[in-house]
Amino acid sequence: MKRILELNYEHYDNISELDVADQVLVSEAQAAVEHAHAPYSHFNVGAAVRLHSGRTYHAANFESEVYPAGLCAERSLLFFIESNYADDPIVALAIASNPSERECYPCGQCRQVIVDVERRQGTPIRVIMSGATSATVVDSAEKLLPFTFKL
Repeated sequence: MKRILELNYEHYDNISELDVADQVLVSEAQAAVEHAHAPYSHFNVGAAVRLHSGRTYHAANFESEVYPAGLCAERSLLFFIESNYADDPIVALAIASNPSERECYPCGQCRQVIVDVERRQGTPIRVIMSGATSATVVDSAEKLLPFTFKL
């Protein structure tokens, strides 16, 4: 039986079109890029989250000399939040990168972890994937990974 899968998302040609809270979160993700350690890929990534309480946190990717050891910015941040603030649900996650000619999308592992966090907290996470000037937004990570792994 053939099925159709639709994907609804928002695209902003300019980050200034986002609401102010999302602009601030993107700005925090962009600032986090400066803390990235990516001497091998030369792809610096920053991520920032806004929790239900209004608190925000950010992290960057880190590559190790013992490749493939290292961690994406998104997973670094989500694991920290889940370990320290699991009772304060994540409302939004912004991702930024350098180089930033195009919007920064999470890898497959990060997409699965974001979905895992959504399931654990019982609420969706708004994912804002930003570039130098534009952004694409989905209202749930499940939109990024419609066929998720599930035990």
